[in-house]
Amino acid sequence: MTQLLHVDLAGSADTYCRALEDGAILFLAQTPLAWGAGDRDALLACDTLPLTHKNISYRRDDDRLAGTGGRRDSLRLLMRSYVDQMTALLAHLLAPYAHCWRVETSSYRPQEEAVRALSWKTRNDLLHVDAFPSRPTNGDRILRVFTNLHPTRARCWITTETFDALVGRLLARGAVPALAPPRGSSLWHSVRRRLVPYAPAALAPLARRSPYDAFMLRLHDHLKADAQFQASAPKQRWEFPPGSSWILFTDFVPHAALSGQFALEQTYIVPRAALLQPEKAPVNILERLVGVPLTDRPVASSPP
Repeated sequence: MTQLLHVDLAGSADTYCRALEDGAILFLAQTPLAWGAGDRDALLACDTLPLTHKNISYRRDDDRLAGTGGRRDSLRLLMRSYVDQMTALLAHLLAPYAHCWRVETSSYRPQEEAVRALSWKTRNDLLHVDAFPSRPTNGDRILRVFTNLHPTRARCWITTETFDALVGRLLARGAVPALAPPRGSSLWHSVRRRLVPYAPAALAPLARRSPYDAFMLRLHDHLKADAQFQASAPKQRWEFPPGSSWILFTDFVPHAALSGQFALEQTYIVPRAALLQPEKAPVNILERLVGVPLTDRPVASSPP
């Protein structure tokens, strides 16, 4: 089961990376964000903004805010500040990853999780592992940090047994559709790899989706749809207090947010080459189980 490790800013980066790869949650009781006096209040006032997507999202690479039509300039500045400060903090705590990770999308979740009306696939309160339909990782890892901005209330999570303990049992009893066949064994996989450099934007995620990515999406959906698993899986309950942050590999630790409001989140994609224990990566666990490669080698960007 998942361990909670309290972070000391003077602690060993290697120790923290190994703990994350083992399935631990790193916990900061107070997040050292250098914000102005009114910055948090400005984010708390966003609970009345109309959302056009599930959450308000922000991409640091092109400074793009999405998910709402209101207060865009001030929100963009606050989200940018959060990403930059959190990335600097994690680059210190997790130095072995920072030289090659990819800073991915941020999100702000101003609504109360316990009462959100979402489809079963998009609900946050059902145990799941993370997999992104539009952002395949090809076996790299999904690292996420969450911050509870609520001034008085904790954010309540549950977790269950980690990927390594869960997936073999599910596959053995046929609970999850089988892994895709090895690369090159079907016409689709051969064609898909050749399409990657030329696919239009709308189809690019599908073209880039490796057998590993396809399986992780099926596992995400299976866990959310399995009422028996949701009811009977062993659970640990976590109460993350106001001002705290927590860090984990969300492709390895099945998790759910039961309640809480006003949370910020930042995602990083960590290449397998940066891992200290690559044998514990989900893709390597799956490849040992099935005995075939499940990811793609780099594809040339132009014809030879």
